[in-house]
Amino acid sequence: MAASGLGLGRALGFSPRRAWRRAHWEARGRLKPEYDAVVIGAGHNGLVAAAYLQRLGVNTAVFERRPVIGGAAVTEEIIPGFKFSRASYLLSLLRPQIYTDLELKKHGLKLHLRNPYSFTPMLEEGMGSKVPRSLLLGTDMAENQKQIAQFSRKDAQAFPKYEAFMNRLALAIDPLLDAAPVDLEAFQRGSLLQRLQALSTLKPVLQAVLDQWFESEPLKATLATDAVIGAMTSPHTPGSGYVLLHHVMGGLEGVQGAWGYVQGGMGALSDAISSSATAHGASVFTEKTVATVLVSNEGRVQGVVLQDGSEVRSKVVLSNASPQATFLKLTPQEWLPKEFVERISQLDTKSPVTKINVAVDRLPDFLAAPNAPGGQPLPHHQCSIHLNCEDTLLLHQAFKDAMEGLPSHRPMIELCIPSSLDPTLAPPGCHVVSLFTQYTPYMLAGGKVWDEQERSAYADKVFDCIEAYAPGFKRSVVGRDILTPPDLERIFGLPGGNIFHCAMTLDQLYFARPTPLHSSYRCPLRGLYLCGSGAHPGGGVMGAAGHNAARVVFRDLKSM
Repeated sequence: MAASGLGLGRALGFSPRRAWRRAHWEARGRLKPEYDAVVIGAGHNGLVAAAYLQRLGVNTAVFERRPVIGGAAVTEEIIPGFKFSRASYLLSLLRPQIYTDLELKKHGLKLHLRNPYSFTPMLEEGMGSKVPRSLLLGTDMAENQKQIAQFSRKDAQAFPKYEAFMNRLALAIDPLLDAAPVDLEAFQRGSLLQRLQALSTLKPVLQAVLDQWFESEPLKATLATDAVIGAMTSPHTPGSGYVLLHHVMGGLEGVQGAWGYVQGGMGALSDAISSSATAHGASVFTEKTVATVLVSNEGRVQGVVLQDGSEVRSKVVLSNASPQATFLKLTPQEWLPKEFVERISQLDTKSPVTKINVAVDRLPDFLAAPNAPGGQPLPHHQCSIHLNCEDTLLLHQAFKDAMEGLPSHRPMIELCIPSSLDPTLAPPGCHVVSLFTQYTPYMLAGGKVWDEQERSAYADKVFDCIEAYAPGFKRSVVGRDILTPPDLERIFGLPGGNIFHCAMTLDQLYFARPTPLHSSYRCPLRGLYLCGSGAHPGGGVMGAAGHNAARVVFRDLKSM
């Protein structure tokens, strides 16, 4: 089993406490000409890697090009008085040992668990004075079955078996997340082979998997959202089942599968990780852009060159940037094998995501669940609210539109209101709304570009959809921040706008992430490591790539 935290250092014969004392005075952001390790990018994975390395006595510096740390796990006050989790917006996948080892609670991390967690309102005409139906799911299985029975009694009976099936798969795959992929020969042996066989269970078309279990479309479409979100796939795409599994493997504070909001926004998580790292001596610098990796004449990493021309020497460099940015932009090409560069340039980064951050002066009032007098949040307001999800065919049609370069008239919308549980994010009576819309093309048809006019037109289309479910929503809007796939790429360094750095398909997972020959975080260039979402086990705010890469780096440093 993989050791972590203090246990990792002791397991490898290293005494971290002496190194902590030696490095602690260096932790206040004073740039030095040399470190043991340099991390490119202060995304959450890069910060996790730095925190583990520093706790193990490896003097580490992190360089972030933006004025704020966190990468996609960041809080920004885009509209005065409203604090947004500007990119990622929910927490569940963070590996529990990271939470414990880095003492994140001690460093200020506060979580708001959601229950219920999923709300899918219906658009139903001809109801007269009746309230439209909705599907509300949470941790109470009996209540879930009651909700599902509105649409199918058969599905209500099958749902506990489906949940148990998914939990068994998650438990089988879970151990693979916390260590570097093993060599190909090990695939033929023992429990690893069984785990990979479990993974292959979700290789077929998601629609076929859901059809095997259920008959009601609202339930199937609600479940399908977790399988397609962030991915340029539809429920009819082969292999789409894995992303569904990826999103049910998490948990918070011992609650399996729980999702929650971070108090203060997702940037508070990054701040807590950074605080843990700097408390033990790491240095984290913002507005320090790395221009290139520095390589010796013998073909070994020597550090980095910053954009201002200054050189920072180090024994190793870890890149939290995407594989494309790391190997096609930051690494001198003459030191990389041509076939490796070709493989990196061919990675699938297609992503159909637009994130819209909205400030509103009152809670959305859904026809399917009217607001309470006084406008206080109700249980469904804390959920992931799925719109345009009455039928999986709606998701597939929106996918087809995106493949043709057309923003769908009925995109899949996941709407979250974190201020329903965390009032620190907005002024009294007001709220922040995160809209994660699926099936927005990166390239528009007809040679159009995502200029301000196209962004606004798309946002208006999304708001029209919300208005149909919650009349009055558009009048409540105080301001909005629209991030299309090219914007996510430009601001956060997400290639193609892909929130996972590259697609989470079976041909780009485990030993094939980022390429079949370089999946242990080590790169063809000696001393260069990948520690971001483009490495195993992939995207989501889980920190596993940073944790695993730090373990590999530490072992390598011991042998230098």
